[in-house]
Amino acid sequence: MTNQKKYDYLVVGAGPFGAIFAHEAARLGKRILVIEKRPFIGGNLHTHEQYGIHIHDFGAHIFHTDNKEVWQYINQFAEFNSYTNQVIANYKGELYNLPFNMNTFYQMWGVKTPLEAQQKIEQQKQASGITGTPKNLQEQAISLIGTDIYEKLIKGYTEKQWGRLATELPAFIIKRLPVRFTFDNNYFDHRYQGVPIGGYTQIFDNLLANELIDVQLNTDFLANKVKYLAEFPKIIYTGMIDQFYDYSYGELEYRSLKFETEVLNMDNYQGNAVINYTERKVPYTRVMEWKHFEFGKGQQDKTIITREFPQNWDRTKEAYYPINDQKNTELYKKYRQQAQTDQQILFGGRLGKYRYYDMDQVIHDVLLTIKKEFSLPDNYQFVR
Repeated sequence: MTNQKKYDYLVVGAGPFGAIFAHEAARLGKRILVIEKRPFIGGNLHTHEQYGIHIHDFGAHIFHTDNKEVWQYINQFAEFNSYTNQVIANYKGELYNLPFNMNTFYQMWGVKTPLEAQQKIEQQKQASGITGTPKNLQEQAISLIGTDIYEKLIKGYTEKQWGRLATELPAFIIKRLPVRFTFDNNYFDHRYQGVPIGGYTQIFDNLLANELIDVQLNTDFLANKVKYLAEFPKIIYTGMIDQFYDYSYGELEYRSLKFETEVLNMDNYQGNAVINYTERKVPYTRVMEWKHFEFGKGQQDKTIITREFPQNWDRTKEAYYPINDQKNTELYKKYRQQAQTDQQILFGGRLGKYRYYDMDQVIHDVLLTIKKEFSLPDNYQFVR
């Protein structure tokens, strides 16, 4: 019997949704068992240290939000530095600033004023023949920043990332990227930004450090699903919702990633934390140089880089991104409707809710879930 301690909740997954739920439930006096199929906690936010450099094991994670409560909440568990993301795009050896701003427009066209940039974009939009509401990502991108920038900095990168043509992708995806008519290279518009000093894993160590929480690693819920369902009164599930229901309505689509990390015998490889490679023929989408997330800290004769390769997903790979197009959205609705009738299970996180959440959105969602689950007042304080 697994539930010998009479746990109140089984939490499946030790990523941000699961760990925060466990932490707050334990704070309310509930006994929690957290199980995680991987050999470590933190989910895709897991980090480790090498040569004094903190490596994000599953791609770059920069915390950014406008939600003050979320920012104050996460700062209870780690101290954050003041890192702001300023990405460089490499297209066939040409370098451009991202997100799209006056530096980008000057580098692309030589324009020096916002009016000149706006006129150039409008000219290219008109020449493209796009009218009315953009019907796909390509039309949305050209409407926002013109044909030249779309062709060089968006098309190849996006088609690598999602594994399909830009004309087959929904328009809303490109809206995640800001367009500015100022000389501002800050990738995010959010007020609060940073990376935890010492990496993300410490956050999960602190979240799960409670005598009412037990953690079991290398433990696959699905291998003993029937037993867990029989023994636990309530389950928080952060894995793929379609897999939980044995793909009964069909298989939702995801994108996967592969990472190749390399230690280099030099102090500084590329001079920036993130460089995107936007040409379609380059197989990876970006290169991260980890010491630049912490302003060059770490052993001075070593640097560590990671190349990120998008992959088609299948059941042998990790699912990273839900593909929220119309077909998958309609399929997800069927799983969500079934989940709403299942009082024993609460689904959360990117995979459990099939949403392309950022970190702050996951935290906001789990805090709302906790308030609802425990009938807490609206003014309940998560920040101590």
